[in-house]
Amino acid sequence: MTALTSAVAAPEVLDRCRALVRPALREAVGRMHPWVGEMAAYSFGWCEVGGRPAVVSGGKGLRPALAVLGAEAAGAPGRAGIPAAVAVELVHAFSLLHDDIMDGDAARRRRPTVWKAYGTGPAVLAGDALFALAVETLAATPAGPAALRLLSTALGDLVRGQADDLLFATRPWTGPRRVRAGEYRTMAEHKTGALLGCAAALGALLGGAPPATVAALDRAGRHLGIAFQVVDDALGIWGDPAVTGKPPHGDLREGKKTFPVLAALDAEGPAAGRLAALLESAQEPAEAAALIEEAGGRAAAPAEARRHVAAVESALAGLPIATGAADDLRSLLGFLVRRDL
Repeated sequence: MTALTSAVAAPEVLDRCRALVRPALREAVGRMHPWVGEMAAYSFGWCEVGGRPAVVSGGKGLRPALAVLGAEAAGAPGRAGIPAAVAVELVHAFSLLHDDIMDGDAARRRRPTVWKAYGTGPAVLAGDALFALAVETLAATPAGPAALRLLSTALGDLVRGQADDLLFATRPWTGPRRVRAGEYRTMAEHKTGALLGCAAALGALLGGAPPATVAALDRAGRHLGIAFQVVDDALGIWGDPAVTGKPPHGDLREGKKTFPVLAALDAEGPAAGRLAALLESAQEPAEAAALIEEAGGRAAAPAEARRHVAAVESALAGLPIATGAADDLRSLLGFLVRRDL
């Protein structure tokens, strides 16, 4: 598959797009209230508590890259997608600040989360400010009304996905009320895919793409989001803690309804039965990880991710998009699915 064979170029694509967007993102954050702006800068890894400069990984920059590539796909220069890239990165940061509070996560990228570093109230305020700044950024573009409609749709879906994810935690592992794989896919599309699709679609919109191309890129990003989330789920169980910055088997310790677990529980055989009993007792995450792998859950995750990458390819096929942008988009697909952190 093309997406998997061209993955070597993905880090360069991400670096190029990040360098294009970073000055505008810093300028936008610089317009915030100084205290709130410091919390935003801390969340991006630009400073420590108190404002002292820092150099901390701010993530892969996938969403800004999709916005830039969306503009290039429309035949426009990448800089046409910068407002979209800034807006989606601000919204992503806002969602992470609030997610960390809802999930009670004390660390992100090997340092305290914003709510642990500054307090819950200030972190909520910083998230609200990031969201407001994203709206302001898009409203100032020539395509402001249409761009804001795209963003509002994505935000509505993001909230739905987050709500479902929180409710999954209250449901049992077995029985008629257990979480099904189809429900998981809907949750992942909303929670993760909606903003990825919005990023690519917004970039294309600002680049002058026709409505059919904008809609197709939105669909592609949503499938990419499911693939991305499934791979993240696998890393949450089997990823190298030295690379992920998370404790081993962290998702299992927290009882999260992730794709490998759900796939294993759907499998036939004794391992699935033993796994269900073990999960109900909330004991021995290492043993649970072994049973998930034995029942086929570990192998099911990359297979599921590849199915959604194929759906991305189908959404892109036949679109009147620039060749270079199409190649760069495909390079990101392989990189994300083949992550072995």
